[in-house]
Amino acid sequence: MIQKFKDFFFSILSIFNQKKHIKLGIYGPPNGGKTTLANRICQDWLGEAMGEASSIAHETREIQQKEKVQVESNGKKLSFNLIDTPGIATKIDYEDFIKKGMKKKEAQGRAKEATKGVIEAIKWLDNMDAVLVVLDSTKNPYDQVNITIIGNLAARDIPVLILGNKTDLKRSNLKKIEAAFPQYPVLGVSAEYGDNIEDFYKEIFKLVK
Repeated sequence: MIQKFKDFFFSILSIFNQKKHIKLGIYGPPNGGKTTLANRICQDWLGEAMGEASSIAHETREIQQKEKVQVESNGKKLSFNLIDTPGIATKIDYEDFIKKGMKKKEAQGRAKEATKGVIEAIKWLDNMDAVLVVLDSTKNPYDQVNITIIGNLAARDIPVLILGNKTDLKRSNLKKIEAAFPQYPVLGVSAEYGDNIEDFYKEIFKLVK
């Protein structure tokens, strides 16, 4: 009887510790709006930004983390560490940065850092309790990068919420994302303007329950 009680106690303690230190990762291809979403969350609940967003791909090239982000919804509170990751890409070519106005040396350095960031982001998947996949809802979701991201998450059996970002744009098409990845819930948001952000916070509670 005593042993059973100990086993029960430690199982409850284990669950409590897991919930107390939830790691919520933000993943997706470059320029989908990951950092914009991270900034939205951090501004709403911490009063400060996560990092700098840019129209040039791979602005985020290192893992960024904000600890003890506490979200409230429907009278409930949830605390987690928010991790913003570099954009996942299957190919990074420094010449793409030159086309954006960078000089060759700077472009090569950025490509090298971005490649390292992608590798690091994939490694960090092993530490995630749940993941938000941010996709540009104006683009075709049937993309090799998206399939690679989802495949890595499925292999690890990590809870996933797919966010179809940029719903404020006319070309936004959530139905394509839903058709591409029917195994996961899909929610449309505009991270830039805060559209549907309250529903998003509610979904986070479902994601990490």
